[in-house]
Amino acid sequence: MSVSSAECAIERLMSLHPKGFDLSLERIGRLLERLDNPHRRMPPVIHIAGTNGKGSAAAFARALLEAAGKTVHVHTSPHLVNWHERYRMGAPGGGRLVEDAVLAAAVERVERANRGEKITVFEVLTAVMFVLFSEHPADAAIVEVGLGGRFDATNVIASPAVSLIMPVALDHEAYLGDRVELIAAEKAGIIKPGVPVVVGQQEWDAAREVLTETADRLDAPLKVYGQDFLAAEEHGRMVYQDESGLLDLPLPRLPGRHQLANAAAAIAAVKTAGFAVTDQVAEKAMVEVSWPGRMQTLPEGRLSALAPEGAEIWIDGGHNPSAGAVIAEALAEAEEKRPRPLFLIAGMLNTKDQTGYFRAFEGMVRHVYAVPVNNSDAGVPTSELAAHAMAAGLSAEPVNSVANALTLLRDMWDEDEPPRILIGGSLYLVGEVLAENGTPPV
Repeated sequence: MSVSSAECAIERLMSLHPKGFDLSLERIGRLLERLDNPHRRMPPVIHIAGTNGKGSAAAFARALLEAAGKTVHVHTSPHLVNWHERYRMGAPGGGRLVEDAVLAAAVERVERANRGEKITVFEVLTAVMFVLFSEHPADAAIVEVGLGGRFDATNVIASPAVSLIMPVALDHEAYLGDRVELIAAEKAGIIKPGVPVVVGQQEWDAAREVLTETADRLDAPLKVYGQDFLAAEEHGRMVYQDESGLLDLPLPRLPGRHQLANAAAAIAAVKTAGFAVTDQVAEKAMVEVSWPGRMQTLPEGRLSALAPEGAEIWIDGGHNPSAGAVIAEALAEAEEKRPRPLFLIAGMLNTKDQTGYFRAFEGMVRHVYAVPVNNSDAGVPTSELAAHAMAAGLSAEPVNSVANALTLLRDMWDEDEPPRILIGGSLYLVGEVLAENGTPPV
């Protein structure tokens, strides 16, 4: 596979600058000033923070706006296979991943402007986003926070159309704190004085209180899930309700009951940002929404061909206990509709709560295959990961690859009902799987 010009430029940056996070707005502010402050010339921005559900909310918001005929730029991170996935450029009829030459040119411009000074790669890539989104016209921009909120490089956006904060849970404790209220305070950092804020469904009362208190202190008009808007499943449909009335919609294309709340938060945010959401627009969005690597069925490809015939294969990059719980719930729903033996192929990073993630699947999963995460230096050794799965009450063994796990399953399978397989635990692993399968996001 040939290496793109943009990938070459970014890999060069990776060799020169830190790969991780160094939370501060000083460096990104200095760099953007040298680029003539492109972040001040953005289309109306929907700025999204949260521990879980950010990507789903971005996908729903994009689907809603595009269903209304709007052009929408979308910034998400991390990418799964190609750096280009972080930049979806708005276009009539639907956005497209940024062209390679356009991305390469923007990376080189930003690198020149930085003049070799200390900076993280994420900050450079965030500056690239501002350059791209400010210089290509669109009706709106959806910007996902990278980590935290208060000191995330995207938080130089002074006046978004709306700030959206999705579920807050424990994750990235080394950067954000080890209590949910501390993490909520970091996420609340994207709330701006007088700028409307939408708070999605929250598992923790303490997190919701921090978010609402911050909005009140900053006189930010506030809408809270369960109070000002909500969604529920009724008779196989999704019913969304807010002060304007009801929307009777198809169930979202993204599987899992948690996606009802994610869709509701996106609808509330898009409406709060000043865009109309009609019944027809919302219906089309629920049917067409797409979010690769999150409870996605693995397309036919090189890896899926190794599984037992008829196997149902899901991939999901959720990697913390809260994400594990919603994934397990989605799989339980699938089990109700069609019972199948469930197997888990998992790879995880050493910065995550591996036992907590596995605990969500206790009593559901027949066996876990622990695999390496090859695209990260922080991957947990397979024997150690299998031990964490066993500590959570699961049967587990280490294997050397996803391909090996699928082959082992195929060779031993002698039951009438084909298995249901979840490949997950890390977005890095999901990216590897999509690349090896030959089906990267488009």
